[in-house]
Amino acid sequence: MTNEQIWNSEETVASLLDIIIPAWIDQEITASTVAAIYQGGCESGAYMPAVTYHTALVTMNDHGDAVLNYMREDGFGDLPPVPNGMSWDGIACFYVSTAVDLWASEMLSALECLDA
Repeated sequence: MTNEQIWNSEETVASLLDIIIPAWIDQEITASTVAAIYQGGCESGAYMPAVTYHTALVTMNDHGDAVLNYMREDGFGDLPPVPNGMSWDGIACFYVSTAVDLWASEMLSALECLDA
C-alpha cells in the first residue's frame, strides 16, 4: 500500500494483515490510525487510549505483563527508563503509549509491503 492509501484506509489492521491484534490495543484499530500514531506518536492525540490516565491504568492492570513483555521481547530488549518524577498514572501512560508506538511502527512497515 502507498502512504496515501494507508492514510485514507478505514479498514482494520487485523483485516488487512490477517493478524491478531494484541489485547492491549483497540481491536478495531485502522490503518489510518496506525499511520497517525507513526507520524506523531500516541502523545499527539493519535491514540487516546494510551494517553488517557484512566484507560492506560485499566490497560496496565489487565495487560501490564503483556505490554512490558512486548517492549522487552519485540522492541528494546530492556524496558525504557521512566522519566523522573512521574506519577503512577503517568507511568501507565508512558508504558502503554511506548508499546503502542512500537507496535504501530511495525504495523506500518507491514502495511507498506501490501500490494494495493
